[in-house]
Amino acid sequence: MSSDRSMWPYTFVRPGGFHFEISVPVWLIMQRFQQSEMHMAEAGGVLLGRHLRDGSAIIVDDITTPLSGDRRARVRFFRAQRRHQAIIDEAWRTSNGTCTYLGEWHTHPEPIPTPSAVDWTDWQRRLISDQYSEPIFFVIVGTKHTSAWEGRRDGGIVPLSLIQR
Repeated sequence: MSSDRSMWPYTFVRPGGFHFEISVPVWLIMQRFQQSEMHMAEAGGVLLGRHLRDGSAIIVDDITTPLSGDRRARVRFFRAQRRHQAIIDEAWRTSNGTCTYLGEWHTHPEPIPTPSAVDWTDWQRRLISDQYSEPIFFVIVGTKHTSAWEGRRDGGIVPLSLIQR
């Protein structure tokens, strides 16, 4: 990997010391939706990527961004399931099963994002009802920082710490 720190992935530490990484190109796409102006609506989508074979890291290689049918407001984002699911299915098919659904991301109009009551409820519902490879991740892009959480099928959700870059 390059010694240029701007090319390093954004890495969060998971329970057990393993890593959850967001590739630089994906990170840059997420930052384009940062709600830095009062008129900007929340944005979001799904996280797509891979589990390293040795279990040391889970890497986000791609995301979906707001699509036709999604509903966006200043403090609300609703992802229309069907269009995003079609992208998930296509990524799985074209990667021969190596690119998979890893979770959800969205923005918040606050410097250090914290999950709302709606977020917690939605995350709990997804952990119980969605089909996924454990664990799944939830990323919120704030106006100054990005935060991430790991969720497990038992309903447990834990915050992850960003490794200083």
